[in-house]
Amino acid sequence: MIRNIIFDVGMVLADFCWEKVMRELGFSGEIFERLADATVRSDAWRDYDRSLISDEEILASFIANAPGLEKEIRLFWDHAADTIERYPYAEDWVGSLKEEGYHCYILSNYSKRTFDLTKEKLTFLKRMDGALFSWQVKLNKPEPEIYRTLLERYQLKPEECVFLDDSLDNVNAARNMGIHAIHFTGIEDAKKKLRELL
Repeated sequence: MIRNIIFDVGMVLADFCWEKVMRELGFSGEIFERLADATVRSDAWRDYDRSLISDEEILASFIANAPGLEKEIRLFWDHAADTIERYPYAEDWVGSLKEEGYHCYILSNYSKRTFDLTKEKLTFLKRMDGALFSWQVKLNKPEPEIYRTLLERYQLKPEECVFLDDSLDNVNAARNMGIHAIHFTGIEDAKKKLRELL
């Protein structure tokens, strides 16, 4: 029996709209691609989510990926808060599941800096029974240890949990831990698949 529902944040409960932000800042074509490769599409971004090193060191690593784009990288860095927008359905969805008696949790790759800048937008957090962000434990999905940490911290049984994430790698990692999982591709599809499990 499913008792616990575990949500990713980015692209499940909130939009990670980095492309929109870059375009609104005026970046396009080759500059857009190089900027994305230097930041959100780089290995350094995973380090950013872990928050293993200081923000200054992370920013320096982004700039090192594309030294000719330092001004553009710094501008995007200064607009990090704009890359997170809560989905309109998020709070009501979580609230309705809570009303039905399910426990709800967060498991998300999320940097401390971005969390500090955007936590006021994450109004659904107050409805959660618990949350584990990558910056708190210096681990990222799909590493097995981060799933294990969530289960142990909140004394959850894998077979009683379902996890929703937009990344298939993260979904498969959860399944390997014995957790039911849904690949999130949209709210209506997710609701349908969740109902089939509950």
